[in-house]
Amino acid sequence: MQRELRLDGVGRRYGMRGPWVLRGVDLDVTPGTLVRVEGTNGTGKSTLLRLLAGIDAPTEGRVTGRPRTAYVPERFPPALPFTAAAYLTHLGTVHGLSRRAAARAAGQWLERLGAAGYASTPLARLSKGTSQKVAVAQALLAEPELLVLDEAWTGLDAEARGELERAVAERTASGGAVVFVDHDPRRLADAQGAAYTVRDGTLHRRTEHLGVPDGPRVVVRVQGPPGDALPAGALRIAAAEESRPGSYSLTVPASHSDVLLRTLLTARPPWHVVSVHAQEGPR
Repeated sequence: MQRELRLDGVGRRYGMRGPWVLRGVDLDVTPGTLVRVEGTNGTGKSTLLRLLAGIDAPTEGRVTGRPRTAYVPERFPPALPFTAAAYLTHLGTVHGLSRRAAARAAGQWLERLGAAGYASTPLARLSKGTSQKVAVAQALLAEPELLVLDEAWTGLDAEARGELERAVAERTASGGAVVFVDHDPRRLADAQGAAYTVRDGTLHRRTEHLGVPDGPRVVVRVQGPPGDALPAGALRIAAAEESRPGSYSLTVPASHSDVLLRTLLTARPPWHVVSVHAQEGPR
């Protein structure tokens, strides 16, 4: 069972007499949720993410319910004595995978992110964009319960950005939580989730949530036995409307449609997909 992460009255400052970067932060990150953190530069967003990831300890307050966490930092240290594949395999074993499973996952994620051709390249010789792909891959290797992304899309090409968005949908659909910061306000703006702003040294929940349509969307019509509930994973990434018992229309960002279909078709029992089409008209 995946665990809820909870911050109660958390504060962080650097040095015994340094200024408070954050103070009085309360936050619950529940399994299956997507959380966006916003704020201007220097407000403490990265500090908050480091607290969530367990990289930093709070100066005051409590962090409880620590899930198995993976973190993509804002800056990835490329000067490490590994090739890309060796580094990912090593990190996979650190996360608890067998060496064989870690090597397999490393290859799969390098392939998905368009970096398979650099598997044998030393990290120090990778471009900034390819280094960022390795940074993303290391966080996704072992299917973390909590994925923390600090500007993780920065430096990625368009295909890798889309793949990371699909990975986020996969994590939330499977019951994991994702917390992210990104400079692009459109990033995942049409996904189900919540948003917070770091301001004046503390955290404020926005009254509006994520889930406002901001891109192409797909409608998936499905049929199941009357009385059967839709898979929880589908409801985490899609908005559902029941037209008659057992018949639903699910609206999902186009980038997440393949994740939704996989969730429906691998459910036990699987749901029958009646149709899939682009959403028409004003959203």
